[in-house]
Amino acid sequence: MELALLIDFGSTYTKVTCADMQNETIVGTARAFSTVETGIMEGFLKALRDLEGSAGLSSPPYKYKFACSSAAGGLRLVAVGLIPDLTVEAAKRAALGAGARVIGVYAHELTGAEVGKIEGQRPDIILLAGGTDGGNKDVMIHNAGMLAGMHLEVPVIVAGNKSAAEQVKAILEKGGKDVRVTANVMPELNVLNIDPARETIREVFLEKIVAAKGLKTAEEYIDRVLMPTPAAVLNAAELLARGYGEEQGLGDLVVVDVGGATTDVHSLAAGEPTKAGISWKGLPEPFAKRTVEGDLGMRYSAQALLEAAGVQRLARICRLPADEIVGYVEKVGSNPDLLCSDDISRTVDDAMAYTAVDLAVERHVGKIDVIYTPFGASYIQTGKDLTEVKYVIGTGGVIVFHPDPGLIMKGTLFDQARPAVLKPINPQLLIDRQYIMAGMGLLAEVDPVASLRIMKKYLEEIHIEQGRML
Repeated sequence: MELALLIDFGSTYTKVTCADMQNETIVGTARAFSTVETGIMEGFLKALRDLEGSAGLSSPPYKYKFACSSAAGGLRLVAVGLIPDLTVEAAKRAALGAGARVIGVYAHELTGAEVGKIEGQRPDIILLAGGTDGGNKDVMIHNAGMLAGMHLEVPVIVAGNKSAAEQVKAILEKGGKDVRVTANVMPELNVLNIDPARETIREVFLEKIVAAKGLKTAEEYIDRVLMPTPAAVLNAAELLARGYGEEQGLGDLVVVDVGGATTDVHSLAAGEPTKAGISWKGLPEPFAKRTVEGDLGMRYSAQALLEAAGVQRLARICRLPADEIVGYVEKVGSNPDLLCSDDISRTVDDAMAYTAVDLAVERHVGKIDVIYTPFGASYIQTGKDLTEVKYVIGTGGVIVFHPDPGLIMKGTLFDQARPAVLKPINPQLLIDRQYIMAGMGLLAEVDPVASLRIMKKYLEEIHIEQGRML
């Protein structure tokens, strides 16, 4: 056997996977509550003991020991740009693709109040963009001056107008900031170049954030922390969609990951209009796209989920009184490690998970708007058309460990009552039952063929029972 130990330090659970690369099999998996407050190694070592005990392994010689992390709030990023729909959106896409959680977005010239808000948000990284190459310089220079005076020591990545980049760097360095300059995320109007910024975010994560999140102690045991967990999942999803060499992928797909703090949606598809007569509006959509909904989590963000959905919506789904739902949400929001213990808690959890998936996928996919002109109706698409996606994959504990995950996965599907929301119509539904996607994203860095084949082997197909509804 040629073994790889793959670790995901999550905000709620630390998951470990042992993969046999030669036989392209999963030897075992285990998880334990993450112990960020008492030391990240405590939860990891418990999960490792459980894995090696259940798999009958005794101090095996792992060839690789790689990790990803979303512990301690994950990689928190603030994006600052010029125009909300252009350079700010480009910066946001770069951040999300790199596995960051975007906790603040600011456009135009920063004010003193906005700088104070950024300080209060305490991001791990600030991504500063603005202006096409050779275009507006003044706003990014102004914003650099405002950020230079912050009482917050975090790295600033400059990814804006190249004509102003060196001046911006000098201003920020004079303010004592750690500055990284990379290529403009929008060098020309409506032209995106987000990969250099994504790579720079990842480099800063490896250099700075690993230490800040208390993961250096883990690096003494493992080879290294490679990337944030969402980037690992996106890495796996893109490999699964595209294939590698002669090993074919599955084609267009969507991955939905429901967690304690966020619900992430990854789509691997061009997303172009699938019906004639529809015009596409807005920035070009990346083939590999990720969105993060920080108000749609099962535990840390439970109260925000309740507010986003509305208690009456949850009450209709689970057929329980509103006060019982509110009481349960308050309980799990203040006790994130609380598990379902009775029929009522399971019912509310199911309703929360279904609603998180429904809202998160609705926000991720494209929409069709009808515009009436003197010449008749025009149909405008913004975002991705995912109606013809072949596969939808569910991951995250509430899906993976559910006895009937189809109840929750229904939230990913096209709704005839909302035909303008371009969700998948008739995809094959798969479940990451072994909880391996983040691990396979890590393994893909050294053995993409084995990673791809393992995913194709272990993802479990499910079918929705038509009679069962949430």
